[in-house]
Amino acid sequence: MEEKKDRWAWLKRSDHNYLVPFVIVSTTLVALWLLFFAHNSVLSWIRAAMEEKSQQKEMARLKQEIDQMDREIKNLRDNPDTLEAFARETYYFAAPGDDVYIVE
Repeated sequence: MEEKKDRWAWLKRSDHNYLVPFVIVSTTLVALWLLFFAHNSVLSWIRAAMEEKSQQKEMARLKQEIDQMDREIKNLRDNPDTLEAFARETYYFAAPGDDVYIVE
């Protein structure tokens, strides 16, 4: 029976002892560079995800505000008394013969 050759025997020789630490250090440095310092790193992905989440919250808040304004506009169009009260409060409109006092 033929002896099985050790595939990694060349690494075990004393003249290649520098290779394993070099590979480990190089791989670690490249991994750190890709994780933290590269343009498209994991940290930039996390920042982008947080920004997206905050923008989605802002969009939801603005959509709710738009819906509320649409309800107010519909109410002002449908109800003349509400329109008159809005004009008096916001723009200080007065009916003929009314006395207007502005208190600030």
